[in-house]
Amino acid sequence: MKVLIKSDVLPLRDFKIRLFKKFLLTIIYWCFIFSLLCCKNNEMTEKHIFQFNSFQVNTFVIWDETKECIIIDPGCHSERECKILTRFIDDNQLKPVRLLNTHYHIDHILGNKFVKNHYQLPVEAHQAGRAFWENTSVWAANFGLNQDDLVAPDAYLQDGDEIKFGNSSIKVLYTPGHADGSICFYNKNENYVIVGDVLFHTSIGRTDLPTGNYDVLKQSINEKLFTLPDETVVYPGHGPKTSIGFEKMNNPFL
Repeated sequence: MKVLIKSDVLPLRDFKIRLFKKFLLTIIYWCFIFSLLCCKNNEMTEKHIFQFNSFQVNTFVIWDETKECIIIDPGCHSERECKILTRFIDDNQLKPVRLLNTHYHIDHILGNKFVKNHYQLPVEAHQAGRAFWENTSVWAANFGLNQDDLVAPDAYLQDGDEIKFGNSSIKVLYTPGHADGSICFYNKNENYVIVGDVLFHTSIGRTDLPTGNYDVLKQSINEKLFTLPDETVVYPGHGPKTSIGFEKMNNPFL
């Protein structure tokens, strides 16, 4: 019969220490997995903002780890501006897959034809802006442009549509008031929204242009934008970024 000596038995204190170490390692492992998932869900896309044409329109290129990208409101008009856009896309090895417009005011669509032809992409916008592309001759004459420089959309976007590219997506929000057909693009996972000329830093879009309406614009902002989380970053069609919470507290027009 074997007699147990003291060294044969694992002391209770040592057992508890080993058990605690295993528990701690398990916690660390799952925290690591959770952090990876958070990075995947919340930090997927990158964006670059250009200021193009005499109106200094913010043109957006947004992409994720797959290198697929979307182009929003291409305002590039001169040969130099078009080269700036394509050089950036080439240098970063991006693949444009969608061409989107927040609305069809001329300053936001000057690069549509170039981007459409260069990357073989359909132009996408909301169909309520039809009056703008059906009257391109008027707009072209007002700004000294050739009517052929302005192209109509090839596909229509609707409120609630999900715009997918790579492993990412943004949601369409219909927000008229500045212009019929105005839409915003909301990324819920990363907490930002691209708003065109609907909302600005301490200001709002003009309502004295055709199809503009202050009451409709205010309703759009209150119902579609101010219902987003306060920390949502707002990227307007001109000027600096802001946030939903800041505009709720400081915008004198709302």
